[in-house]
Amino acid sequence: MLANCYVRALFGKVIQDIDEIKEYMTARKSKLPKFLYVLMALLLCGLAIPLVQMIAMSFEGEMPTFQMEAPIYTIGRSYTLKGLASDQKSGLRRVWIAILQQGKERILFDQTFPSKGWLRRGLLQNQRVSLEINVEALGLSDGEALLRTAVWDYSYRSWWAGNRTYVEYKIQLDTQPPTIDVLSRVHNLNQGGAGLTVYQISEPGTVHGVQVADSFFPGYTGFFSDPNVYIAFFAIPYDQGLESELYVRATDAAGNSRQARFAYHINTRNFKKDRIRISHAFLSRKIPEFEGALNMASASALPIDKFVAVNQDLRRANHMTLEDACKKSDAKQYWEGAFIRLPHSARKAGFADHRKYEYNGKIVDEQVHLGIDLASTGYSPVPAGNNGRVALAEYLGIYGNTVLLDHGFGLFSMYGHLSRIEVAKDEVVSKGDVIGYTGMTGLAGGDHLHYSMIVDHIFVNPIEWWDPNWIKHNVTDKLQGIK
Repeated sequence: MLANCYVRALFGKVIQDIDEIKEYMTARKSKLPKFLYVLMALLLCGLAIPLVQMIAMSFEGEMPTFQMEAPIYTIGRSYTLKGLASDQKSGLRRVWIAILQQGKERILFDQTFPSKGWLRRGLLQNQRVSLEINVEALGLSDGEALLRTAVWDYSYRSWWAGNRTYVEYKIQLDTQPPTIDVLSRVHNLNQGGAGLTVYQISEPGTVHGVQVADSFFPGYTGFFSDPNVYIAFFAIPYDQGLESELYVRATDAAGNSRQARFAYHINTRNFKKDRIRISHAFLSRKIPEFEGALNMASASALPIDKFVAVNQDLRRANHMTLEDACKKSDAKQYWEGAFIRLPHSARKAGFADHRKYEYNGKIVDEQVHLGIDLASTGYSPVPAGNNGRVALAEYLGIYGNTVLLDHGFGLFSMYGHLSRIEVAKDEVVSKGDVIGYTGMTGLAGGDHLHYSMIVDHIFVNPIEWWDPNWIKHNVTDKLQGIK
């Protein structure tokens, strides 16, 4: 509508100019050919139309935007607000950010951006904002507040003030970290073993658990009736010793964090060193099983090179699959009492055995065995170590046919090298149910069961979980004492 008015006005001016030219030429007693008058009119119209279009664009109504990099619900002692202001038509004019609390406004950011040309087009179409918010320095207090953002463009709308986008966000200011009360008092631990702690946190919505050196073990609610009391199974990795630092850590939604130390004692363990000789017959028999999973530079690579790739790269990938499956533990206790092992079996390899692999008299690789190998008669039925839900039931590289049981609260048992799997994912099984049969799938030299226990993402010594006395003193008595 406005553009049409400009067109009519400009064309009226063009006709007026041509009339004045005619009057001037008449006064001078000169005449121009008619086609020149037409040509002059066309030239003037050709200049006018782009001009009208440019002016009309200056009245564009597309609203500028300010997009937060992440939603903001809570702000702690300090917070970095990141966002992107954008206007793709007439360009950015101004960005303004403030916090309003109890009727008092604190301006956090207010910047005007330059324009160019007589039509005032903004020089910037996009502008990233990174703003440090320090609650105490601003004189703000814990509680509700409004985060307010506004952005303007260089449109001629609103009497040349431009289009404006204004948004308010209800936020919570929280500068106090949650409190932690560790309720379990005795923590006797073994290197390569598991532990349990019980603690209470003052506020919900926190990320919490036990920190052991560089590993974090999340806590779970649901065992106790009080929703603010949590349990966390944790592990002392086989390669960690007395120097390991343990504490409960809790971080609330505002990023406030607190640590709570607890008393513990770690018993060191010496793990067996073993040497495994790789034969030509073993390579000929086993490597073809992995051909589809290998990512070798050449299909003609030597069998021993393929073995090393399986033992290193595929092993690493398999452990990542297990770690991912263990992130989805149920917040309930399936298991009850001591775990059972493969009946009538002999131990062929121990937990955390440090293995050196030898081929033609040369060490080609080193790995740590993260389970216990149990051998019985061929194709023996494998019982579930305890009640649980099937978290994984599939072929898994070096472990062959594998079943992973979730026993709740981050505790898992694993059964590898099975000749056959008898359960399906998410099926709930009872202690002693047959979940498969022993075999030699994967990187196994003979028929046996590879049995592992896992806490969250760390392999631990299964012997502890086969021992009813260890479970009584370190788990069940502790839980009953808190109740």
